[in-house]
Amino acid sequence: VQLQASGGGLVQPGQSPRLSCAVSGSRFSINVTGWYRQAPGKLRELVATVTSIGETAYADSVKGRFAVSRDNANNTVVLHMNSLKPEDTAVYYCNAAILSLYYWGQGTQVTVSS
Repeated sequence: VQLQASGGGLVQPGQSPRLSCAVSGSRFSINVTGWYRQAPGKLRELVATVTSIGETAYADSVKGRFAVSRDNANNTVVLHMNSLKPEDTAVYYCNAAILSLYYWGQGTQVTVSS
């Protein structure tokens, strides 16, 4: 199973980029997909998740600003980030839970700076 993330880079505060993650190589349906992030010197933390039936969950720090969506037909998950703040700077990782195993993408850097 492979997860390929795209998007991110250097963005200015207030901008609204999106991250995309394509999941391939699985013969089984994906239970939950989501995004985590890890800032320098901090532990990896949950950002947002979405289940196969569209149920979503968000970290308090991003509620109301980020939105996660999923395309089951194409096995992709997208994180729409709005009103970015410097504290959103981190490496963002996509994640997929398939059966009882968890798979990770390679991470994509998001740097929020003016």
